[in-house]
Amino acid sequence: MNTTLQIKDIDRIIEMAWEDRTPFEAIEYQFGLKENGVRKIMRDTLKRSSFKLWRERVKGRKTKHLITSKSTRFKSKNQ
Repeated sequence: MNTTLQIKDIDRIIEMAWEDRTPFEAIEYQFGLKENGVRKIMRDTLKRSSFKLWRERVKGRKTKHLITSKSTRFKSKNQ
């Protein structure tokens, strides 16, 4: 995990992780964090109940991975 992340970066990673249509690959592209790194940030930052809700929400969600997503929505140049 990149140890030079600032608070604003962590806030943005959490925001992107909660978004249904933002794949983990977009977070990796912008911040260099793979899914496991995102999961660690979420676990360390969120309350336990919020982390459990998030894990249930993203578990098996096809839109959280580019390879399984059929989304054709606009994507920013940063993704």
